[in-house]
This record gives sequence, C-alpha cells and structure tokens, in this order.
Amino acid sequence: MFDRYIIVENSLRNVEDGADIVGFAFEARCGYYRRLILSMVEELAVSVDGEAIPREDVALTVDGTSYSLEDMRTEYTVAWEFGDPATITVRRPGGLTAGPHELGLAEQLRISYIPVPHTPSTTQTQTVAA
Repeated sequence: MFDRYIIVENSLRNVEDGADIVGFAFEARCGYYRRLILSMVEELAVSVDGEAIPREDVALTVDGTSYSLEDMRTEYTVAWEFGDPATITVRRPGGLTAGPHELGLAEQLRISYIPVPHTPSTTQTQTVAA
C-alpha cells in the first residue's frame, strides 16, 4: 500500500571515505505502519540497475549507529520508527556513476501477529550528482 514511499526521493548519493568513493547510500522508510525492533527486519534486498547487491554489503543506519544485516538479527532494543528515514549504505568501491540509476528495495519484515513475512518493495529512478 505504501510501498512507493519506502525509498526517499532524491536521496541517492555516493559515499566517500577521504578521497575514495567507497559505496553509495540512500534514505528509506520502514514499510510498516508501526515501529519495528531491528531484529524484526529480516532482509533489506537492494538492487541497482537490475543487479542484486550481496546482503553482506548492506548496512542500515538508525539514530547515527550503523548495523550490518547480520548484526540486526540480534538487536532487540533499537527500533526503526514509522516515518523516520534511515540510511541504507551499500559497500561498492567506486560507488555509482553520475546520472540516473534504477534503485530497488525489498524489505522483509517479521510482524508478530502475521504468520508470513510482510515484504514491501519498490523501485525508483534516482540520479547521482556529478
């Protein structure tokens, strides 16, 4: 229902470490109508230009702290609040070229009273500035 809103528009950018571009990042919202403890976020499947990104290269930053998807499995106190964008960072040496890219995100969320995972997903074309 709200899938088209999970990726924040115009948020795609390259990530620098000193003079090196080490990956890219974008802002995303939790695709559920309530806050979720990070251990309930089972997967953040990111793709760019049709290429699936390996899960070990994806991290989520909430309230200034970054978590790998593996670390999130045992994070029982930190929550991703409804409506609050978090940063998804992808490790990718050289980042993305300037210009438009097809960005995809599928969130696999475990909801306590639903027997199957909730999986909101969307794709969006965003532009990396030169």
